[in-house]
Amino acid sequence: MSTLGALVLVFVVALGSTVSADDVGTVHLVTSCGPETQRSFDHAVAVLHSFWYAHAAREFTAITQTDPRCAMGFWGLAMSHWYPLWFPPTPAALQAGAAAVERAKAIAKTDREAAWVDAVAAFYEDAGRVDHRSRALRYEAAMRRVHERYPDDSEAAVFYALALDATAPPTDKTYANQRNAARILEPIFAAQPNHPGVAHYLIHSYDNPSLADRGLPAARRYNQIAAAAPHALHMPSHIFTRLGLWEESIDSNRAATAAARADGFLSEQLHSFDYITYASLQMAKDAEAREIVRQAAAIAPRGDTLAEAYALAAIPARFAVERNRWDEARALAVRSSPYAQSAAITVFARALGFARTGDPEAAGREVKTLEGLRDQLTATGDRYWSGQVEIQREAAAAWAAQAAGDEAQAVRLMRAAADLEDSTDKHPVTPGQLLPARELLGDLLLVVGRSQEGVVEFERSLQNAPNRFRSFAGAAQAAQRAGNAARARAYREKLVALCPEADTERAELTEARAALARP
Repeated sequence: MSTLGALVLVFVVALGSTVSADDVGTVHLVTSCGPETQRSFDHAVAVLHSFWYAHAAREFTAITQTDPRCAMGFWGLAMSHWYPLWFPPTPAALQAGAAAVERAKAIAKTDREAAWVDAVAAFYEDAGRVDHRSRALRYEAAMRRVHERYPDDSEAAVFYALALDATAPPTDKTYANQRNAARILEPIFAAQPNHPGVAHYLIHSYDNPSLADRGLPAARRYNQIAAAAPHALHMPSHIFTRLGLWEESIDSNRAATAAARADGFLSEQLHSFDYITYASLQMAKDAEAREIVRQAAAIAPRGDTLAEAYALAAIPARFAVERNRWDEARALAVRSSPYAQSAAITVFARALGFARTGDPEAAGREVKTLEGLRDQLTATGDRYWSGQVEIQREAAAAWAAQAAGDEAQAVRLMRAAADLEDSTDKHPVTPGQLLPARELLGDLLLVVGRSQEGVVEFERSLQNAPNRFRSFAGAAQAAQRAGNAARARAYREKLVALCPEADTERAELTEARAALARP
């Protein structure tokens, strides 16, 4: 990636644009700066809470220029160069953030300000020698100390909660960090219902299968609090997706897409496109999804952020595999990207496509490619994404084995992939896995004639990924073959109810309607 490309998210702003104080929410973080500066600073913090980093950086920069003795202006600039829930900062962003920290340290006027500055300094110090997660954990510990030292400072509580969410281990299925963050945030949400960070971080705290229903109040409030921020318009769809509320997800992301396009916020636009594609395909709104595929393909990426690269790979792959169009999946082209995990999405789809169209040798080659991408991520120390690609590799190998006639090996590998996927959680960059591994296990058991087991696996998949078209259709078919007509009918009813405005007659939907019409 070029230096210019690496700096896009950090420095690019929509030239000449302004953000109304009424459109970003209400925040107050005490500083020693003058009254006029304090008003500008609070607005900038509100913008920061909605992860509108380019605008936040511009506003904090303006503060440091008009009031160069305002230490917290430099603190805000350092925070604007770090994206706790997205991806590690680039070397250029780390350099800029560290420089802002040094300026803030030199002019902090109060013990409170020094504590805030020391906390963000804990993240930037030794960035060239200490790994990202270790520094994020140092910041979390430092923010905990700020919170404990100033228990009446609600902003310290809010930023500490964000730090807890940012350092939550993806393999912790108790969601201890997220639960702790929510316990901190819920009382503040009640006291400060117009605070953008509280609603935002509650959504992240509840963005998992077991807690998602608790996130609905924040999800349905956040876009009203910060209507100007593209990310605030998008974030409610994280909860809507977890609960299978597809229309609400689409509405949320349509608004986010329009705002992101107007702002030049390409990564947010593509991220929202991916969520629209995922939701539309669940309701058989294939024409709508096809239009998103077309629009995404016409976009030339600028910054090569993970959100851009992931969405550009995921959108066409989802369009193929969610519709069981394995011929389309095998023809997908792998985009050039600095992110191995985004390339893996396309390779995984291709592997499934080759296997499901009876070409085990070609599927095996894609499995080998996934193995290489996994090892590439492992070599960088990225255990999370290397683990996600390993899940894809095992699933692809399972279907390659099935295509080669080795059913026992296929089921063993597919079950291992499903169990491994259950032990982790999805990254915020995605609405969901390309296809849930447990749903794919249900597919495989159906193919090999183990229909009753298939019903069980489809039902288990629906617990984590509710209201999915393929899971309803697969469960109905498996139940029918297992001789359970009542359960088959129940799933057909769910499938038909899921698609009241389908714009495509998928075979599964046509069959379900016909079966329900029979006496």
